[in-house]
Amino acid sequence: MNALEHQLSYPLGDALPATGEVLEVAPGVKWVRMGLPFALDHINLWLVDDEREGRRGWAIVDCGITSDATRAAWEQVFERHLEGRPVTRVVVTHMHPDHIGLAHWLTERWQCDLWISSTDWHAARLASQATIGHGGPGAAAHFGAHGLTDPEALAKVRARTNYYASMVPAVPARYHRLLDGQLLRLGAHGWRCIAGYGHAPEHIALYSDELRVLLSGDMVLPRISTNVSVMDIEPEANPLALYLDSLERYRALPADTLVLPAHGRPFRGLHTRLDQLRSHHDERFADVIAACRAKPTSAADLLPVLFKRALDLHQTTFAMGESIAHLHALWFEGKLTRERGADGVLRFRAT
Repeated sequence: MNALEHQLSYPLGDALPATGEVLEVAPGVKWVRMGLPFALDHINLWLVDDEREGRRGWAIVDCGITSDATRAAWEQVFERHLEGRPVTRVVVTHMHPDHIGLAHWLTERWQCDLWISSTDWHAARLASQATIGHGGPGAAAHFGAHGLTDPEALAKVRARTNYYASMVPAVPARYHRLLDGQLLRLGAHGWRCIAGYGHAPEHIALYSDELRVLLSGDMVLPRISTNVSVMDIEPEANPLALYLDSLERYRALPADTLVLPAHGRPFRGLHTRLDQLRSHHDERFADVIAACRAKPTSAADLLPVLFKRALDLHQTTFAMGESIAHLHALWFEGKLTRERGADGVLRFRAT
């Protein structure tokens, strides 16, 4: 546990649900944990007590990626922990593969519907049927323009033409739209939708006033900072400004809110964590400005400045996206200028 984590409170201590098992974290809310084949090796999923059209059951919040292991883990949950009740609906916070990957299977398995923001449903449908935005030639050209020159890394990015579809082979053909401010009633409790931007097109977190519980998805995580990337499909985006603005929307929630994040352990100390995340990005902005003051700097040049550890390919693509996002936030503020060199690489200078 690092020093920042010590500033947060973890009411369940080190307890984690084993694969296929659950832990109750609040009245009518059960914690499920599934594996992921990445350095970030897990995702937290949730069962929430629900009633739909007179049927008492469980809403599933987020799904895990499509894989035999994830399906098998869900079947174990269904066999042991549903108390004889059905799954009534599937709620997805956003379109990333670890959150929506098995939504098609779960909705078919239980003959129920999907709840998600309209923007993320459309983005997921497009991504599952195409190769843009998650690998392929466009992504390789995008990273190359920002200074990634390693031939092996670019070749691997270029070859990842089915990256998203391999984890999200299908998306349910219909959905119920979640909107910012909407009250979604799950069983006895209302859950207010809080839209967030920057990490995903239209991420929806859910907050229950009665339970003082926040299902934060990827917007607020206790141990790591949320990935915020500029991608090839929107090459001059400014997602980090959107993300930091979105974080302020959680300031209005009570200080004792129990945060149920998509990665890491449930915690209290929401306002402290918001301050930590803001400070983290302020420190990174200072590092970026210092680097760009010393010499014209590309996003690839910044990788060792922003990330002090060795990165695999999966991590490098996320790191490149984040590096560009930090540069763009400062560029849009007028603190950096941008120029394209004779080699085609975009570099930034401090003003």
